[in-house]
Amino acid sequence: MNSAPLGFFDSGVGGLTVVHAVQELLPAESILYLGDTARLPYGSKSPETIRQFADEDVRFLIGKGVKAIVVACNTATAHALPHLHEKYRVPILGVIEPGVEAALSSPEAERIGIIATHGTIRSHAYQHALALRKTGLMIHGQATPLLVPLIEENWIDHPATKLVLKNYLDPLVEKGIDTLMLACTHYPLLIPVLRELLPGDVRLVDSAKTCAEHLKKELTRLDLLASADREGELQLYLTDLSEEFEALARQFLKKSPGKIHRAVLGG
Repeated sequence: MNSAPLGFFDSGVGGLTVVHAVQELLPAESILYLGDTARLPYGSKSPETIRQFADEDVRFLIGKGVKAIVVACNTATAHALPHLHEKYRVPILGVIEPGVEAALSSPEAERIGIIATHGTIRSHAYQHALALRKTGLMIHGQATPLLVPLIEENWIDHPATKLVLKNYLDPLVEKGIDTLMLACTHYPLLIPVLRELLPGDVRLVDSAKTCAEHLKKELTRLDLLASADREGELQLYLTDLSEEFEALARQFLKKSPGKIHRAVLGG
């Protein structure tokens, strides 16, 4: 079982930032990634639809024999994770809990900003999880819907992206945030620009890196870590194939994605 792959899914290729972080931390683990590119984005869909899509994503990964699953999508984690835990026995992790734990790991964290899709902000999943763990927090959620298309256009350093980011960040900075949670798996690619635009004392919580660290702890606890004397492989499945997504996968993984397979869901 330990040599079985880890399953990851997202509505598109954003979750590949989590895959990249896991490959850096756990190079022996094989990974099977599903991007539901035919039905993205999840962030604008209803909670019921997101749960249905997540259910089909999980069934696809279980059919491929994965040993554990990472919901590498904040919106799907927010709306579907409890439902998935009830329905399936395979270990399933989301990206929200690790981020919340990392944000609160500093005792100085008191004013926390969250940037995410409309769906994640509307779910109040981050706000609720933070408030449950620490009283007296000032929590400010900011929907940032224009960031994903800008990132996917590879406009990371473009003046337009900086202008949009500044408009999103200014209200949070005015509220005196000391921590900013990047509550979308696309956003780690913006870290250099965010550091440029934010006050130097604002701490950034990277959803990809925190999820990778949490996954390592869980695999260790469950005795599911792959043997360290091997190199893991990556299999990439998308529900809609295009040259655009191949270029994006390379951008998010920081290397060639290799052969990309077509996935058919709901069969």
